[in-house]
Amino acid sequence: MKILVLNGPNLSRLDLREQKHYGDLDYSQLKKAIEEKAKELSIDIEIKQSDSESEIISWLHEAADKKQPVIFNPAAFTHYSYAIRDAVTMLSAPVIEVHLSNPLSREEFRHTSVISGVVKGSIAGFGVDSYHLALIAMQKLVG
Repeated sequence: MKILVLNGPNLSRLDLREQKHYGDLDYSQLKKAIEEKAKELSIDIEIKQSDSESEIISWLHEAADKKQPVIFNPAAFTHYSYAIRDAVTMLSAPVIEVHLSNPLSREEFRHTSVISGVVKGSIAGFGVDSYHLALIAMQKLVG
């Protein structure tokens, strides 16, 4: 089964974001690290990124139709997109929320996730290892 790794807004611009929160990797390095871990675990993945809420919702709808598991970094949409939350609730396969940084150690507005309540679990604050841990957890969930 192919796992969708879905990334939200501004992740394609990691190299321009605050290094204290996101480290010094750029998006291509993030993708490569996820792909290498997936290969090591013999997991088939598809990685997508968009800054568009409607595109992310469409991809979630496709995943729901395919009953496809999703590892999802909703990025800023985490805190306010009820439309994305509603799309996540349509998925019957597991969804794991991931974040490179720990939203709870950052600005107050980042402390609320409208996504966390409708996913299997959340992994945050471990940089690229958040994705690695999510791949391991997802493998156990769907294995």
